[in-house]
Amino acid sequence: MTTEVLVALITLAGSALGTFAGIAVNSKLTSYRLEQLEKKVDKHNKVIERTTELEAWKESVTDELRDIKSKLQRLEEFHMKG
Repeated sequence: MTTEVLVALITLAGSALGTFAGIAVNSKLTSYRLEQLEKKVDKHNKVIERTTELEAWKESVTDELRDIKSKLQRLEEFHMKG
């Protein structure tokens, strides 16, 4: 084998190794970033769920307060008449 062919084969092997190493590192980085993004999405979804629950609770409390105010007003009117 001539020196030029040997150098070409070594260069090819080095390039291939570098390319595959770069792909592997990039793949690990992409997987890590996806994992971090999934965690952020999970946190966001939990906030949305809690917000929805709080809004429902607020509606319930608002309705109860409205009922209490109405009962109090009727009680006051009853005492004013009596």
